[in-house]
Amino acid sequence: MIRHLPSSQKENARHGEQMFPLQKYITTLSDSYPAVTAHWHEEAEFTLITEGCCSYQIQLASYEVCPGDIIFLPPAVLHSIQAPAGEQMMSETYVFHMNFLGISNADVCAVRYLTPLAAQKLIPPFVIKKEHPAYPDALSLFHAVSKAYGCAAYGYELMLKSLLLQLIAVLLPYCRKESELPQLYNEHARKLKLVLEYIEAHYSEPLCVADLASLCCFSEYHFMRFFKKYVGLSCMDYVRSIRLEKAAELFGQGNSSALEVSLSVGFGNLSYFHREFKKKFGMTPKKFCESLEKLPQLSQPAVPYTGMHTKLPPYPPQRKEETPSE
Repeated sequence: MIRHLPSSQKENARHGEQMFPLQKYITTLSDSYPAVTAHWHEEAEFTLITEGCCSYQIQLASYEVCPGDIIFLPPAVLHSIQAPAGEQMMSETYVFHMNFLGISNADVCAVRYLTPLAAQKLIPPFVIKKEHPAYPDALSLFHAVSKAYGCAAYGYELMLKSLLLQLIAVLLPYCRKESELPQLYNEHARKLKLVLEYIEAHYSEPLCVADLASLCCFSEYHFMRFFKKYVGLSCMDYVRSIRLEKAAELFGQGNSSALEVSLSVGFGNLSYFHREFKKKFGMTPKKFCESLEKLPQLSQPAVPYTGMHTKLPPYPPQRKEETPSE
């Protein structure tokens, strides 16, 4: 099964199953679809860059990453990815909920380590390069996770759980406490999340810079600079991108009327919607729907905002869900 996840603010997609909340993804960025827009989710991520270089924006800080670099993101960490022009980036990622590791247990591991990590009271190194002291152990653990997931031998769930707990133990000595971060840094991260949540809830309604700026108590000028600095797009370009991704979701769910879809995601002009959709996806809405009709029937329908459970034409970002073999 292949799942294409729209890269919108707070993801509501379920990664894995309730009893086994862990999922492997292969992410590909290129000139066609060069970015994963700013978002966060309730799960943690463990990633290895396998091909090409790119720029990660993590909690307002920028990191240049290359093949072999490891990224660890705790829950609710705001992040985006941008591939440079002319390059393809590929990564292998394991997304897992902290419940899988026992965060809900009333024991010393949950109280002292897992809960503070999930609540961002403990801040791990987000990017682990070859010169980092934890790199050899982190890389060894990543390969062990990949092997266990791929083989899916009897008891592999226990093996994965133990490996991810080992990863956290390896990173703990290098964690910082929240109090060590600048207050302005935390305030800016909070305000940016607030704006992105508002856009997610109101993308289908008329939005303007003044309304978004007022959420942060910024002037319009200050807000536009603030948003562009941390997201990499102007706020209205970002809103348009989110609306187009939502439109592609609706087409993937069987909605074929371009007029109805365009109105439901906040476009008041059909011609403008057609033009922007083609610019983003490389085809008109009609061609996009026709390409979907040629695909095999799904065993279950796509669910709003959980990604499209089918093979689609190149869809930004191309993030393929891999289910372990039985």
